[in-house]
Amino acid sequence: MNYKGTRDASISTTAAQAIVQGISKDGGLFVPETLPQYSHADLSAMKNLSYVQRAARILRDFLPEFSEEEILECVSAAYAADKFSGGHPAPVVPVNNASVPMNVLELWHGPTCAFKDMALQLLPHLLTHSLRKTKCEKTAVILVATSGDTGKAALEGFKDVDRTKILVFYPENGVSPMQKHQMNTQEGENVCVCAIEGNFDDAQTGVKKIFVDPSVSDTLHQNGMLFSSANSINWGRLLPQIVYYFSAYCDLMAQGVLTEEGQKINVVVPTGNFGNILAAYYAKKMGVPIHKLVCASNANNVLTEFLNTGVYDRNREFHATISPSMDILISSNLERLLYDITGEDADKVADWMGQLSATGRYQVDADTLAKLKDLFCAAYCDDATTKETIRETFRDAKYLCDTHTAVAVNVYQQYVRKTGDTTPTVVVSTASPYKFADAVLSAVSDSYDNTISEFEKVQALARATNTQIPAPIAGLAEKPVRFSNVCEKDSMSSFLLQMLHLK
Repeated sequence: MNYKGTRDASISTTAAQAIVQGISKDGGLFVPETLPQYSHADLSAMKNLSYVQRAARILRDFLPEFSEEEILECVSAAYAADKFSGGHPAPVVPVNNASVPMNVLELWHGPTCAFKDMALQLLPHLLTHSLRKTKCEKTAVILVATSGDTGKAALEGFKDVDRTKILVFYPENGVSPMQKHQMNTQEGENVCVCAIEGNFDDAQTGVKKIFVDPSVSDTLHQNGMLFSSANSINWGRLLPQIVYYFSAYCDLMAQGVLTEEGQKINVVVPTGNFGNILAAYYAKKMGVPIHKLVCASNANNVLTEFLNTGVYDRNREFHATISPSMDILISSNLERLLYDITGEDADKVADWMGQLSATGRYQVDADTLAKLKDLFCAAYCDDATTKETIRETFRDAKYLCDTHTAVAVNVYQQYVRKTGDTTPTVVVSTASPYKFADAVLSAVSDSYDNTISEFEKVQALARATNTQIPAPIAGLAEKPVRFSNVCEKDSMSSFLLQMLHLK
């Protein structure tokens, strides 16, 4: 299986090269030439497998240069029991006493307590193998823009990995205090963190500009380095996310929730950069019986408008919300979806992306919009409604969710009220509530005190809800801050070169 570029039909490269390179030289994204297909018999066969075995089964169809032994080695190391608590990296938890019954796919049991661990514990293993397979002797410089969770997960995944250096940019006032503390206390000799004066879109745009800047690439090349990415623009980041939708379906069969062959589910995803819900779309195309993909947004509802009207317009007020990982107005992975549903029309996609870059806006044609509406439902909720949903879900169902998961729960409630659809539904939970202790505590506690420290709020949340603080967060309080860098958004490339001692 080779990989193509979304903006240039002539591009074709291997899986290993796509993972090493991260992004196409023209700014487009790599996608597989074909998607492997899985039957009900295949899903049934995976039902009794472990998560590691399920991951190995799916990854082998996308990574032809990798031996089965290499793939098993990678996934076994990524999802080891000492990294993911509870014995299952991605458990499905039934919540039947909520206002609408749902099955919550918990993706935050890894070392940074966010769903990004599911991919970023695996990506370093895939990348180091890919470097060898492409006979690349250079050091990979991993460049990351984050709205909160990707940064810490990437730093943790690449910490002290041989022949890699990693630099994470995050919006100075656009992440939670816990997310910022997680990143700025990161251990490792090959890591660096820098805040930017701007929002996530500024950070993401800056990273993309650095990737395609020939002068920066030449400087790295002359010094034995090359760029790669840990954002979901890298296929090696997106591929592991497909696995947990297969796994969730298999678990629902094993739990007896799904009893008929081909029985469908809905999937509800809190969505920012569109990678997580795109992985569900790919899983659907590969054979997981998914009825509706429900896209949940916060007040930055650019995706809600797009999926309902076909107009993508980032020229709007940017909201800093209590669900900061979704505070995004340029959803990069949407490009992969558009490439697929337009019948792989690279010219059309390149034109839309060009309009987005030049004017901040584009509108898809009527046929594309009809396909979007057939596949997706989309809605959003604001911060006040998010807090109300956290409070009601804990009060009524005794289930504590973070601010991003609460957005998904609320949008799912809206969907059920609107459609009456009773299809069994998976709601994706993307982070531990303790990563956003301030907002969650204020939602569930009658004695909320805003003057106490972030870690005192963590303790107060545990007392108020009688829930356990995840070990990775409990251990953060005593870690010293290592990074306090801040740069202007137009100085990101300069900071990178300074960090690499090339300037």
